[in-house]
Amino acid sequence: MFLDAAATALALLRNPILAERWSSPSALPDFSTGGLARHLANQVTQTVTFLAAPPGGSAVSVLEHFTGNAWVTSGVDSADNIDIRRRSEQTAAATNPRELADAVDAALTDLGAMVTAQPPDRIVDLGNWGLKVDDFLLTRVMELVVHTDDLAVSLGLPTPPMPQTATEATIQLLCRLAAWRHGSLNVIRALARQERALTSISAL
Repeated sequence: MFLDAAATALALLRNPILAERWSSPSALPDFSTGGLARHLANQVTQTVTFLAAPPGGSAVSVLEHFTGNAWVTSGVDSADNIDIRRRSEQTAAATNPRELADAVDAALTDLGAMVTAQPPDRIVDLGNWGLKVDDFLLTRVMELVVHTDDLAVSLGLPTPPMPQTATEATIQLLCRLAAWRHGSLNVIRALARQERALTSISAL
């Protein structure tokens, strides 16, 4: 699922329109299109780094991973989210669309063997905590699905269809996060009872 989602993102990163819009504002506030493309690419290139590192000793659940990260609920103007954008903008300034796509292509080649070779009990060390390898890859899938849509909108292109398994997994994860943020009843109402729904049940 992760490899298929990454391949879909790579095809978008290869689109020649990216070079034309590289320095233009993206669909996300305070994010250039190039910076957003770099952030999307990181979901693939940094996965190589994480999987190549020594395994961690203990893991938290996927929900704990997100609830323990301040950027999830702190808003776009928080220090955490500003730092995410700053780092992506800095690395985007040091590359170009072709080099970026080539780097993702090379990472995908490495990951084709790395991902399938991971034992199911492997714990990916994320610093403050770890995730089981399947949970870690699920977090990357969600990032790929969400940011591929962001980049397509930024380029004025139709959002490429992601593999159904990746889309369904992303929906399930976002629903779990939305229920944690807003309460299960509010998520149910938003999905089934528009007249009693909150204005937003955004998970992120």
